[in-house]
Amino acid sequence: MRVIGIDPGTARTGWGVVELNNGRLKPIDFGYVKTTPAQSNAERLKKIYYDLLAVIKAVTPDVMAIEMIFFNTNVKTALSVGQARGVCLLAAAISDIPAYEYNTSEVKSIITGYGRATKSEVATSVMENLKLEEMPKPDDVTDALAIAATHIILNSDLQIQH
Repeated sequence: MRVIGIDPGTARTGWGVVELNNGRLKPIDFGYVKTTPAQSNAERLKKIYYDLLAVIKAVTPDVMAIEMIFFNTNVKTALSVGQARGVCLLAAAISDIPAYEYNTSEVKSIITGYGRATKSEVATSVMENLKLEEMPKPDDVTDALAIAATHIILNSDLQIQH
């Protein structure tokens, strides 16, 4: 099973591809799509969409796992992240791969054993679980890898020791 995890955002959309190989999580590739405030909103969404399509074509995932958005204060941020999330889901649909959604506390719980873990705790767990030599940067990439790993763990017999 090969999963592309997505941490959607307008400024940066993190992506990470993880595979289940002989009962182990194996990182395949990871990175992010970066846009700038100088670009129009439409141009930013277009870049996220086309760059993500290219990544999907290159890494051939079986499924997409994407973070659900939850904002209770900043409506403007929620709307822009929702738009980025929408183009990511469109990229999955156009590429004929199913998309699964996970909320942040579920990802934290699966990856660290604690649903209120800090970003640093999630990053450390991702690094350990994927046997990475250094911490992926920025946090959006680490979060995307965590989302991909969560999908694999929830849909296989793989158990993570906390």
